[in-house]
Amino acid sequence: MLHLQYKWTVLTVTTVGVLMAGIDSRIVLIGFPQVASALGADVEQAIWFTQAYVLGSTAALLLIGRITDIVGRVKIYTSGFLIFTIGSALTSLAQDPTQVILFRGIQGLGAAILFTNSVAMIVDATSKNERGFALGVNQIAFRFGTMTGLTISGVILFFLDWRALFYINVPIGIFGTAWAHRRLKEIASLEKGAPIDWAGFVTFTISITSFLLALTFAAYGVAEQITAYGLLIISTISLGIFIVYERRSKHPLLDLSLLRIREFTGGLIAQLLNTIAWGAVLLLLSLYFQLVLGLTPLEAGIRIIPFEIAFLAAGPVSGRLSDRFGHLPFTTSGLALTSISLYFFSTAGEFTPYSHLVIYMMLLGVGTGMFISPNISSIMGSVPAQRTGIASAFRAVFFNVGLTISLNLAVLIMTFTVPYALITKIVLSTLIIPEVDKTPFLEGLKNTYFWLALLNTVAILPSMLRGSNTRENK
Repeated sequence: MLHLQYKWTVLTVTTVGVLMAGIDSRIVLIGFPQVASALGADVEQAIWFTQAYVLGSTAALLLIGRITDIVGRVKIYTSGFLIFTIGSALTSLAQDPTQVILFRGIQGLGAAILFTNSVAMIVDATSKNERGFALGVNQIAFRFGTMTGLTISGVILFFLDWRALFYINVPIGIFGTAWAHRRLKEIASLEKGAPIDWAGFVTFTISITSFLLALTFAAYGVAEQITAYGLLIISTISLGIFIVYERRSKHPLLDLSLLRIREFTGGLIAQLLNTIAWGAVLLLLSLYFQLVLGLTPLEAGIRIIPFEIAFLAAGPVSGRLSDRFGHLPFTTSGLALTSISLYFFSTAGEFTPYSHLVIYMMLLGVGTGMFISPNISSIMGSVPAQRTGIASAFRAVFFNVGLTISLNLAVLIMTFTVPYALITKIVLSTLIIPEVDKTPFLEGLKNTYFWLALLNTVAILPSMLRGSNTRENK
């Protein structure tokens, strides 16, 4: 049994890492106008300030997971902290849009290493009856980071210029790198000497990159539709080649036999649907407070605090209770509460009392917090110990893809009631909309919440059908 102090060391080090990664995945959204204006970027370039981070943090995930299963977690995790810190420093010094895009990709790569390794390291360091709580704290930190990234940027930009969005990571990153190098030790069950499946990595990278590019082009109209369709075709063909090759490989990048584990696959599908439904909600709320109610970014961030409090409170509690009573009551209830809250948001108008919105936000926070840690604990607890790294990476791929789809899907749904050109400009720059456009914009928000509620409800089915954990890794 590992020493209790080391378990807390793993939890604290990894939690700091994923918190930073989460913040930077969303911190640029509110700061789009300032960054783009300062560097003379056009709309298309501004889009890639965020999407470069997404690509950098998704394309290499499976390779990272596989490498950690072969060579170990600690060295790779420490390098992730270092890469993230260097990417942050370079972005804060960037002189033109191209440099920002490139350096954000480097930052995203570092974030990918932190994100996928954190879960694997916690699973290695904890027993089954304490895993849910530890994963809850860790993953709540990441999602809290994605939320506060939307609001903390308003605070930073109120007092400082856009470069402060990135250079504040540097001292934390330096400390985190040194802390991880000094305090962490390798305890994972490894496949030392196993070869790395580079062909699988290339085909998967082409597939996931083409898919994410197609989503971006389709949502923001920065390329012709034929380009988006062509990228989807490339993605599909590459994915097919990847699957065929992986099934024949003796040492595959992704062990597809994991998908035969019902608990693993059910948890992944539930996570994907929930992430798609949840991922855009904080941005939609921020737009509602700023564009419909006329608040500043700082005021909007303050208004969202009830959600964050409920979210942070529910996660660790749900994780601890799921360690004792199993995941199913909490994943199902969490998804149900999330759907109910999204439906309530679909009924909110310009004159809805803020007290009602507080209730809706707290329901959303409790529901999301209840679902996350038991679901991750279920996913990771269902796989063999020597597959922890690649399982964590696969889960992270589903999560990142879900976040990307969420924002793009929200844009698409809103175009049913609001002109496409106006929506893309709003998402990119939070411009002040004319009074005549406010009513259809609000209707667009309502429709989006309604469809996201339906999508999240669908996630209940795979979550329930996965069954209970029958595998013990510790």
